[in-house]
Amino acid sequence: MAKKEYAFYPGCSSQLKASASNYLVSVNAMCRKLDIKMTEIPDWNCCGASIGYGEGGELPRHALNARNFALSEQHLPGRDIVATCAACWLGARETKERLDASSELMKETNEALAAAGLHYKGEVEIRHMVEVLIEDIGYDGLKAPAVKSLEGLKFAGYVGCQTNRPFGIAGESFENPMYLDKLVETLGGEAVPYDQKVTCCGGALAFSEPEKSQKQIRDIVESAYDHGAEMIVTPCPLCQANVEVYQSEINKKQGTKLNMPVLYYSQLMTVAYGGNMKDSGLDGQVIRAAKLEKLAGK
Repeated sequence: MAKKEYAFYPGCSSQLKASASNYLVSVNAMCRKLDIKMTEIPDWNCCGASIGYGEGGELPRHALNARNFALSEQHLPGRDIVATCAACWLGARETKERLDASSELMKETNEALAAAGLHYKGEVEIRHMVEVLIEDIGYDGLKAPAVKSLEGLKFAGYVGCQTNRPFGIAGESFENPMYLDKLVETLGGEAVPYDQKVTCCGGALAFSEPEKSQKQIRDIVESAYDHGAEMIVTPCPLCQANVEVYQSEINKKQGTKLNMPVLYYSQLMTVAYGGNMKDSGLDGQVIRAAKLEKLAGK
């Protein structure tokens, strides 16, 4: 019996060959070392984060999430739902809170779900993977499986906006959350002071207003350089993709030479736990993290 068991909502971006598939690879490797059992919710659907606010109306958006909740209650009763994607987690948390607070919205949502033979009881809890690591395992527990130290490596902890407001991680400051810094230090690395850790990456503007989005990204990356970081670490797939992928376009347009690796916390943890490049998903980076790759290969 695993120490901890959860219903897993992977989200669209973590699927095979999707933009954050290497995130899921590293999460799976990390969970094996921590004796965490993640069972995927059968027949889960998209949470609607990318389109749910685009004139679709409140009920359809919440019904999308509630369908996943109902499936989890049916197939994996008594287990918290865990998401690795910040947008999925944020949208699901909002849906749960809205349904808990409104019997009328709950009724309407269940009427919609009834068309698919489902019913949401309101029993599930929605959590981000980081919450599970910090609240259920704890920093001492996260350190225990480590066989390699990240000593000598400097990281900027970039939390972003979606895992920070309005819900955040229990006990953490909205303005200066420290959990990524603590995770880095728990594994022997150095967490540099970083004044952009809760700045939005401009993900929602990437296509509609790319100049604004890319200004945000440049500020995030240059601040990491200015504070001595060698890599950025984040809990958000959208932040990871935006801040990594658009550096080359910013370089072309603005004559900069940005080349900062942007990693997931789970990749750092997997390497510290003895995983190789494939286990940690480092082979899926656009900007390669040479120093971490070297450690993974030892």
